[in-house]
Amino acid sequence: MILDRYLVKQFFPVFMVAVSLFVMLLCLIDLFANLVRYLNYEVPLGQMLTVTFYYFPKSLSYALPLSLLFAAAYTLGDLYARNELTSIFSSGIPFRRFCMPLLFIGLLGSVLSFFFEDRIVVPTFKQKNDLSRKLLHLQRTEANSDIVIKARNGQLIYSIDYYDDNSTSLNGISIIEQNEQGEFRALIRSPRATWTGEYWSFTNALIYDWQDGILRVRPLENVVIYREPPDAFRRSAVDVESLSAREAAFLVNDLKAAGLPFTGAQANYYHRFSFPSVSFVIMILSVSMGGRFRKNILLMSLLTSLGAAVIFYVMEMISMMMARLGYIPPIVGAWFPVVVFIAIGMLLLQSAKT
Repeated sequence: MILDRYLVKQFFPVFMVAVSLFVMLLCLIDLFANLVRYLNYEVPLGQMLTVTFYYFPKSLSYALPLSLLFAAAYTLGDLYARNELTSIFSSGIPFRRFCMPLLFIGLLGSVLSFFFEDRIVVPTFKQKNDLSRKLLHLQRTEANSDIVIKARNGQLIYSIDYYDDNSTSLNGISIIEQNEQGEFRALIRSPRATWTGEYWSFTNALIYDWQDGILRVRPLENVVIYREPPDAFRRSAVDVESLSAREAAFLVNDLKAAGLPFTGAQANYYHRFSFPSVSFVIMILSVSMGGRFRKNILLMSLLTSLGAAVIFYVMEMISMMMARLGYIPPIVGAWFPVVVFIAIGMLLLQSAKT
């Protein structure tokens, strides 16, 4: 349809300018936030630009929804100001039908955003963080203390005083063994254990178990059965944001199996799917508001874009925080803002002037 091509032709130049400006702004903010520390450590300009290059996909991921909102609102407002929308209304074409190309662009952007985030943003953002920590001499320790985890569906309960990641060793070990009914079977105590690559090798380990109705103690002989990997004992061993969606699902399942807190990781996993849908949500909002301004179109479109984006991201931040803390289910925390804003956008679209 000629009108569809015309609308897309009007939309894309504004979108390209908007996404370029927002990406540049985000990259400059990240660069200048660490500029003083870069200079203190005499980091070469090439290395600083490399960090910015790795941050480019992440900044594009952040800028895409806001750019779509601004470009759609400005395009429709500009058409309204030139009385072109009035001609379209007079021809009997519904406003919703006229804006279908923009809604399709938003939906396509959501789908592509998911794969772009999963395949490109995740690995490059991890490279950016690793290189930035190296240049700024920031060390990340994975040692942990006062650890309690469950393994093998709760049949093993580990209580560890301290995990040393440098030597891959456990210190101050107590392990409770239970049967499937949760009844006590044995207690293993050891001052230290080291990871052999396949299992934990205990030092001077003792086992307390029932023999003829009496709780007896003896040296522990069979240690090869304790094979829980070191990742289970590390502090923040893996960040969901540094994993693909498939790997993040495995992480959540591993945390559940180990009896570790998994609510935060599960909320971030669901957020991996809800965040790309922001492009579609934003497009619905921009379409419903785009034709409402006839004066100061650029200023009003920009203010509307920023206002709607700020409200959405604040709501998303609050819901995700509540989900990570366990106040609401993780899936609700990830998808609630999206559902609310889709509903608001549909209501605004229904009331749009036609």
